[in-house]
Amino acid sequence: MSQPPNQENPFSSPATSTPQQYPASQQGDATGGLIPYKNMPALIGYYLGVAALIPCVGPLFGIAAVILGILGLQKKKREPHVKGTAHAIVAIVLGLFSIVLYGGITVWVIVGGLR
Repeated sequence: MSQPPNQENPFSSPATSTPQQYPASQQGDATGGLIPYKNMPALIGYYLGVAALIPCVGPLFGIAAVILGILGLQKKKREPHVKGTAHAIVAIVLGLFSIVLYGGITVWVIVGGLR
């Protein structure tokens, strides 16, 4: 028994069927999407945001983390297939936190030193 050429065999194994091909820009990665390597501003901003919690370098890394986080969100908006929204948001939050924290400590020390 043979099937008509225009119908697919429902009993064929998936290995014999042709896999769907996606453009390289939309293919998955080995990390399962956890590391947004295609959105470098968000990724670097995330790492700088974490490093901004270190006291001596906090304000500098915090400013850079906020800037890169914003750039990461803009890249995600321009290229929807690129991941990294969470990394960009964490970069902005940690960057702002470190700027406020260490800025407040600096002002407190300066004002306290004037008395």
